[in-house]
Amino acid sequence: MGFAISPDGLCLAYSWNPDGQWEIFEISIRPDRDLSDPVNSQPKQVSRGPGGKFNPRYSPNGQHLAYVVDFDGSEDFHIFLHDFATSEQSDLTLNMSGGLQASFAWSPDGSQIAFISDLTGQFNVYVLSIADRKIRQILDAGYPAWKVSWSPDGRRLAVVVEASGIDFGIYIVQIESGAAIRINDQGEPIDAGQASWSPDGRYLAFSSDNHGFNNVGIYEISTQRITWLSDGEGEKQFPNWSPDGSQIAYIFNRGTVSWLAIQKPGEPPQRFQIEPGVHYLPHFLPDGNHIVLGFDNPRQPDDLWLFSLATGKFTQLTHSLPAELADAAFTMPEEISYPGMDGTPVPALLFKSQQPKPGPAVILVHGGPDWFFEMTWYPLMAHMASRGWTVLTPNYRGSTGYGREWQEASRFDFGGVDTDDVAAGAIFLQREGLCDPKRIAVTGRSHGGYLTASCMTRYPDLWAAGSAFVPFLNWFTNHNEIRPDLQQWDIENFGDPIENHELWKERSPSFFLDRILAPLQLICARHDARCPVSDSIEAEATLRQMGKEVELIIYEDEGHAFLKRVNILDSEIRRMEFLAKYLSV
Repeated sequence: MGFAISPDGLCLAYSWNPDGQWEIFEISIRPDRDLSDPVNSQPKQVSRGPGGKFNPRYSPNGQHLAYVVDFDGSEDFHIFLHDFATSEQSDLTLNMSGGLQASFAWSPDGSQIAFISDLTGQFNVYVLSIADRKIRQILDAGYPAWKVSWSPDGRRLAVVVEASGIDFGIYIVQIESGAAIRINDQGEPIDAGQASWSPDGRYLAFSSDNHGFNNVGIYEISTQRITWLSDGEGEKQFPNWSPDGSQIAYIFNRGTVSWLAIQKPGEPPQRFQIEPGVHYLPHFLPDGNHIVLGFDNPRQPDDLWLFSLATGKFTQLTHSLPAELADAAFTMPEEISYPGMDGTPVPALLFKSQQPKPGPAVILVHGGPDWFFEMTWYPLMAHMASRGWTVLTPNYRGSTGYGREWQEASRFDFGGVDTDDVAAGAIFLQREGLCDPKRIAVTGRSHGGYLTASCMTRYPDLWAAGSAFVPFLNWFTNHNEIRPDLQQWDIENFGDPIENHELWKERSPSFFLDRILAPLQLICARHDARCPVSDSIEAEATLRQMGKEVELIIYEDEGHAFLKRVNILDSEIRRMEFLAKYLSV
């Protein structure tokens, strides 16, 4: 959920879990130190107490640090305040009855915090006074608010909302009057997200796929006009202004690999890369000469890095990989495409087995669905590859990263073309002789767990086993039990459950469990706010009545994204043991 740079530019705050508990840490990035030496950037733990802590934000005077806490994985965040002088921590939202999003923002004078809560049943924007803890509503856009940022002059908020379909929208809101204007192009609202204020507050940079691929636009507040910093194919996202407002840093993606891009209006971008992998969330330091960003790839876990504009070099600031693994031979995948059921090329990452003859294979399915498998750190992939298994990670239709048309291709067709694309991956591996056709498994989490079950009901003959991690299996029951903002997303992208009853039923694996031929594992969390456990409990009972092989595992103290390392390790080990049992035959 990001990191924070102190106002003086000498420290970084971030969330980290080296001991299995997500806490807020701080490191020094003083320019008189050799930051390439890990000894000079030893992290200091700031937060304490129960729950996972995320999204740290320094107060404008640097005397406080605010962050959010998730106590049980339910995503009902609380905003905590840490006082650096006294080390005291307080819950600013202790007596609030609604849930909070993780995004919040300090006012420039440090007297208020803007946050997002569903106090009225929908995620709207509020302002909290630090002094007396009073709140007032600022915006009800009619859409669920997602992220919020304060203008440098303190007069406005930029609010990103989840708008119609796959679109986001940005509203510019006057703090005093509550008057709001949505960013539009030639009178039409457009997809716009990832808002970044210019230092003088006259402009707002954002990312939009309105022209087919995500590009960086610059919105002038006074004229409400847009100029485009970038154009063309490839995804350009996470814009951030330099302190003097002369240039913008952003991330450029081509397929599963990304670069740090720096661009001045009217000039071509400069692109820099640590190595093939995932660069994200670039932020200029106050000196304007350095950029902090995140990076990971299949052999390097998520860490913070410092980029020097003067030298063009990257320096690693945090060190998450244990020293004993520094020289480990982590496998790097190959970026490929294979034909879908209709012949359309489906992009994917492929870990080829080094075994002399075809052996087991796993189709690993990402969630979202508006997400995609980049060249990212995901130890499960490396572990499966180390067993000699072939691993394929499809970026099926509905995935992000390949333009608007690809992302929209599964809209109103979930469980259809996306399921077909995943199953086509198994057929591709068979046809190319990359695996034993009788030893292919499918597994995924969230929407990937749903697609695991969908694949096993629609293409039952393909699989030796399946493991669905925090899945849903019934569109109706899942829709009824999730939050209103998630319900709105369902309706925007899969239609109304009453009007589209037959489609919702046809695409719900729970109605077709009798078709499953292979053993199925269901790994769930009791506090899951996105894919409630009720689906899996019902499915397990039904499958047992049918005499089919099924295993249900419920983690009582977790939510959709597991927070405790002991549970993460236990669940992944149990997933691997289940798949190995049927792939090793």
